[in-house]
Amino acid sequence: MSKTSGSYSTSDLSRKSGDIIAEALRHPVTITQRNKPRLVLLNIEDYERLVKQSDRRIVGTIEAMPDELFAEFENAVEAYAAEDEVGRS
Repeated sequence: MSKTSGSYSTSDLSRKSGDIIAEALRHPVTITQRNKPRLVLLNIEDYERLVKQSDRRIVGTIEAMPDELFAEFENAVEAYAAEDEVGRS
């Protein structure tokens, strides 16, 4: 495959690892095995950016919420529920 295509076979990786790594420093490179994409090589900055983006999505879940914040959230929900019950009486 052509060096500018951004996709290489595992055989290419064995023969041209230096060129492929140099390209992966510029942009992600796909490594194929039996004509199917299997791996992506990318520079550390791109990897860290992807990990941070992933972390932001997790931060918004209750499971990832710090205990103190969860307790505050729980108290607010209970206070709202109590106010709602009083309003219905």
